[in-house]
Amino acid sequence: MLIRRLTVGFLGTNCYLVACEKTLEAIVIDPGFRTDETEKVLGEITGRGLHLRYVVDTHGHADHMSGNSALKQATGAGILIHEDDAPLLADPSKNLSKMMGLAVVSPPPDRLLPEGGLVKVGSFELEVMHTPGHTAGSISLYCTSDSIVFTGDTLFAGSIGRTDLPSSSFKGIMRSLSRLMGLPARTVVYPGHGEKTTIGKEKRENPFVLG
Repeated sequence: MLIRRLTVGFLGTNCYLVACEKTLEAIVIDPGFRTDETEKVLGEITGRGLHLRYVVDTHGHADHMSGNSALKQATGAGILIHEDDAPLLADPSKNLSKMMGLAVVSPPPDRLLPEGGLVKVGSFELEVMHTPGHTAGSISLYCTSDSIVFTGDTLFAGSIGRTDLPSSSFKGIMRSLSRLMGLPARTVVYPGHGEKTTIGKEKRENPFVLG
């Protein structure tokens, strides 16, 4: 599996290009890039000869989906998101872009991702874990075979996502955090912002887990 992290957008979002090196099928997770970064992201895809199959939003905030339209238009990739966050895609007030003086909108989702659903890309599968708290429809994507999980803004290295925003819930994110801590300690965590970590490290050091 190829994983390429691109730090993009207004808030330093981790946009992940994830590809099967056998079939060259790929997905982009959280394309929160600005318009002037579009070619940077597309260049990573075309330069590696990849076929972009899906765009997956771990949640519906603008800094994680502002590039949906550009990728859809350039590649025809399907947009995937949990049903509880689907209404955020077309509403600048709900996706918080209006708060930043912008008006980010996305095409509607091509597929809604349920708890336990699978995102299949080439020879690997990512299991959808509904991990609400930062938003009602936040998800994490877990790959058992490679022991990795993409956590969006649910879990960061040493911290967690904000819970003072519309549809946020501190109790909800703590339940989601407990669920993520149930993954094997060796699992590598790729968060929506900041550096990667492991479940084991977060069990030992994350104050929200220790508390």
